[in-house]
Amino acid sequence: MILKLKRTPGIYLTGFMASGKTTIGRLLADELGWQFVDLDKEIEAQQGISIAEIFDTRGEQEFRRIETEAIRAHLRLIERGRPAVIAFGGGAFVQPENFTMLENNGITIWLDCPLETVRKRVAQASHRPLARDAQRLDELYRERQAAYARADYRIPIDSDEPSAAVAAILALPLFS
Repeated sequence: MILKLKRTPGIYLTGFMASGKTTIGRLLADELGWQFVDLDKEIEAQQGISIAEIFDTRGEQEFRRIETEAIRAHLRLIERGRPAVIAFGGGAFVQPENFTMLENNGITIWLDCPLETVRKRVAQASHRPLARDAQRLDELYRERQAAYARADYRIPIDSDEPSAAVAAILALPLFS
């Protein structure tokens, strides 16, 4: 295992909405024997309302503030030696402050899911506030690609079989 991961045992999954971060993250954490965190689910539990409701009632800026604080709290736990795989919402890695925190505190992995697959997966997902407008979804997907490409590793999502992505992650040189 590379020194960076030994020093700060955190694996952070990024990628566009519906790329499989939660499903793949949970399986990866099980394989490693680490804790798994779905950051959006955790925020919903802490706030007592859905992400969509936070967007609708408090705005995206307030959601991003809450999200950054949640990331900071988990990094403190990881720095204290509590290994975790964390799945982020699609916009978390795009925020400069979040990227800066993550790049120095573990390993980031981009789950690169094709737009067509994303469209199919979110077609009837009203719980995704940024997926409500199909044209905006396409624009957002293109806008975020450069941010995701800054991740330490890229895993192409070529199928709906999450175990294939987990196997690809476990084959990365960071586990050698």
